[in-house]
Amino acid sequence: MTYNKADEGREGRSLDIEEIRLVSDLRIMHAKVDELYQIVTNLKRRHSEPAIREYADRSVLDEDIRRVDEIYLWFVNLKDQGLRRTG
Repeated sequence: MTYNKADEGREGRSLDIEEIRLVSDLRIMHAKVDELYQIVTNLKRRHSEPAIREYADRSVLDEDIRRVDEIYLWFVNLKDQGLRRTG
C-alpha cells in the first residue's frame, strides 16, 4: 500500500478511508512513542541501571529490548528514505 497523493493535490478533496486510517494510526503511534519516552525517562531518572536489571523479569526485559530494537530499525529506515527523497 503506497500513498503518494502529493501529485494530485490535497486541497478540495476529502481523505479516503485508508488515508483516514493511516492518519489515525499515526496519531496513536505518536502518542504511544511519547508515552514510552516519558516512562523510560522517569525510570532512568529514578533508578539505576543495575537496579532495573536486578528487579526486571529478565526474559520480559530481553523481549522489550528486542521489540524496541525492531521499532528503532523501522524508524531509521523511514529516516533514511526521507533523506534520500530530500537529498
